[in-house]
Amino acid sequence: MKFFIDTANLDQIREAQDLGILDGVTTNPSLMAKEGISGKEAINKHYVDICNISDGDVSAEVLSTTYEEMIKEGDELAALHERIVVKIPMIKDGVKALKYFSDKGIKTNCTLIFSAGQALLAAKAGATYVSPFLGRLDDISVDGLNLIEEIRTIYDNYMFDTEILAASIRSPMHIINCAKIGADVITSPLPSILNLLKHPLTDSGLAQFVADSKKLG
Repeated sequence: MKFFIDTANLDQIREAQDLGILDGVTTNPSLMAKEGISGKEAINKHYVDICNISDGDVSAEVLSTTYEEMIKEGDELAALHERIVVKIPMIKDGVKALKYFSDKGIKTNCTLIFSAGQALLAAKAGATYVSPFLGRLDDISVDGLNLIEEIRTIYDNYMFDTEILAASIRSPMHIINCAKIGADVITSPLPSILNLLKHPLTDSGLAQFVADSKKLG
């Protein structure tokens, strides 16, 4: 399973890259705003900065909602760097845009997926990734992990190349359960990834090893 980090913070991206587990980056307008990045020129520069840190795909989100505008904006984003993946919303014009970019050989990430039907349409249109939002489904008392299972079954049935990129990850257990189900990718804030390192028995065992090593002189 690939690990993407969901952030626009360059320091966190560097930390994940240095850890040796980073396969890519996802961002969105909210994450850009959180870092104080605004304006087209500044946002585009920030995407390039991210690409220069990460060795993997970097999802850059279009802000438009019509086909013509998404095509124009997506082409501009894809031209910024070879690792840019154009992030497209799951709407009717978005599906048309997915087909357009697929035919051009430009990678895409279809975002805001909340049903298996949406994921099926995105795959039919040639999306590189689909991003089902686990946490947001959990927030309304719907099992987000069940959606991952449904998409996995459909994609396996018909051998779709589209990768399942589990998004809106809220905890380390989300990551573990996505791995069990067979999600191709998870994108998560760095703290949830780092929490996979933690276990009380590891801490106590290491403390005991250190204490015993001191007795050896």
